Amino acid sequence: MATKSLAHGMGTFYKDCEHAQSRWSKCPHEYKIRYRSAAGKQTEEAGFSTKEKAIDRLTTIYQEKKSAPRNQSKAERIQKYGAMQFREYTAEWKAGQRDLAESSLRTLESLLEHHILPTLGSRRMSTFDHKVVDGFIRTMERNGAGLATQSNAFDKVKSVLLDAYRLGIYTENPVLGVKPPQYDPERAVIPSPAQLRDTRSAGDDRSQLPPVGHCGRPRLPPLGGQATH
Repeated sequence: MATKSLAHGMGTFYKDCEHAQSRWSKCPHEYKIRYRSAAGKQTEEAGFSTKEKAIDRLTTIYQEKKSAPRNQSKAERIQKYGAMQFREYTAEWKAGQRDLAESSLRTLESLLEHHILPTLGSRRMSTFDHKVVDGFIRTMERNGAGLATQSNAFDKVKSVLLDAYRLGIYTENPVLGVKPPQYDPERAVIPSPAQLRDTRSAGDDRSQLPPVGHCGRPRLPPLGGQATH
């Protein structure tokens, strides 16, 4: 029985008949293949009507064996990190944020303690999707959190989940399509001393502000008296 081997240990294909290899393309017998499985066991398969189909099957098997370590590593990551609670995963993630300034770290810890972990801390990482994230934003809204706090908390949750997404825990980005809190810091404008003076001098008495003193601070009138100048 003649066999034809492929390169790089991909295996062999052959016909188990009396015809010479030069006649294989014309004889009616099926092609068979022989290869070693990922476990190193010699394996045979039959039922290939053409040489091309036999080679395609050997190529597929070879590629699957090459990618097996990578697939196994990904499966192990999913099993390990997907089973973690959000608070456990976040603790590992936070330990890697070595570029955070001390003030930023304090802000992060405050958001985790007061807004994020009470809602998401016990949830398994593998259970997150866009509905869960959207529900977290609605919970902050119901609890009366300010828009700036909502926006900052959402950004932190987003960073953690994107880190998990890059590890392969999710097939789809769990924050994709989530509408973030609509916080616009440009809307919160602190008036300058000159603007305060303009406002104080404009309009009727009801719209006037107390006089502005040094450092731009309004001077309040003493109890029972008028503002001093």
